[in-house]
Order: sequence, then structure tokens, then C-alpha cells
Amino acid sequence: MSNVNPTVRAALAAACVATLAVGCQTTDPYTGQQKTTSATFGALMGAGAGAAIGMISGRDAKQRRHRALVGAGVGALSGGAVGAYMDNQENELRQLMRDSGVTVTRKGEDIILNMPGNITFRTGSADLNAQFFKVLDGVAQVARKYDKTIIEIAGHTDNVGDANFNKQLSQRRASAVAQYLQSRGVGEPRIMTAAGGEEHPIASNSTEQGRAANRRVEVTLAPLKEG
Repeated sequence: MSNVNPTVRAALAAACVATLAVGCQTTDPYTGQQKTTSATFGALMGAGAGAAIGMISGRDAKQRRHRALVGAGVGALSGGAVGAYMDNQENELRQLMRDSGVTVTRKGEDIILNMPGNITFRTGSADLNAQFFKVLDGVAQVARKYDKTIIEIAGHTDNVGDANFNKQLSQRRASAVAQYLQSRGVGEPRIMTAAGGEEHPIASNSTEQGRAANRRVEVTLAPLKEG
């Protein structure tokens, strides 16, 4: 899949929305209402969200982080406890992210927060918008409470401009979010960052609407499980 043209990947993502809708609910960032991911274009963002982190950082990297946390004494969740633990966390995040512009998507056991670049950063900058601190404070609050999770932060861009610059910008933006969460008491060992650059679009870069969807930071909360 890594050799597939990004535009083709975006088209494939769109084609998969109807299939993903059954198991994927998204909270509208402006109304707070839940809806299936096939309902609107905005929901396509939810369907594609979180798909790239494994391709960027690799499953081995996540497993190493998992083993390190367990080895450091962070208690892991048993199989039967995972669902309720993530359900409770999801419910609190949906309340805190309501009206923020951030979408909350549940995919299996993982919770994905899709943070559009236009509300989190100034154009071409990795400096967080001051009005977004309250949102990240809410994420940190939940992350501290539910500490049996690994937090994956991936930056993404559209395909406008130099690809190397976009890659570096996406990493700086992911790092900025990570550093803010750490400053609010979220332990660094739980956090992974990845630079997606322009390589993992969730919409077509041929339209402004699509490019806006691709300029994003995704925060994925994955359970720390036994075994």
C-alpha cells in the first residue's frame, strides 16, 4: 500500500466509507451530534482518520512502547476490561470536544481525535493557536485520568509546496501537540509522534475542501493491553 499514489489512496478511502460506517461513529464538531461516517464529507475525515499512524511509525514501534510501559510498572488492561475503559474515555472526550472543531472517532478499541490545521496552527507554522489551548487541556485531562493508553500523534499536510518542507512541518506540528500535552502532565513515555507529511491524504487534494481536510493532526488513544 505504501507505493500507491496518494490520490489513489484518497479515492480508495472514499470508496471504503460506506463499509466503515457500520463500525465507526463520528461526533459533529459543531453540533455535538453523533452520525455515521457515510453521512457527510466531514465524516469522510472520520473514516480516514487514524489509518496512517501504523504505516508511519510502524507496528513494531508501538509494540516497543507498549512493552516499555508495562515494564515500567504501568498496569495493562485485561481483555474484558478494555471495552468499558475506552467507552468511558470516549464519552468524556466527546463532551469536552463538543463545539471545538475537533472530531472524535471510534475505530475498534482506538479513539481518534482529528484536529484540523486551520484551528490548531497558523498557516505554515508549528506554533499552536492560543485559543486551542483549552481543547488540548481537555485532552490532557482525560489522558491523565485514563493512563492505560498509548497516545499516537501524527501530523499531516496537503500537497501544496515542497514535500520535504511539508514532512518537516507535519513533524513539528505533531511535536508541538506532544510537548503541550507533556506540559500538562501527560507522561512522555506514553507519547509517540510521526510525520505523515503529504503522503497520507484522507481526501482529494484537487479541491480546497479536500486540502483543508488533509491539513490535520491526528491524536490516537490506544489501550495498553495485557499479553
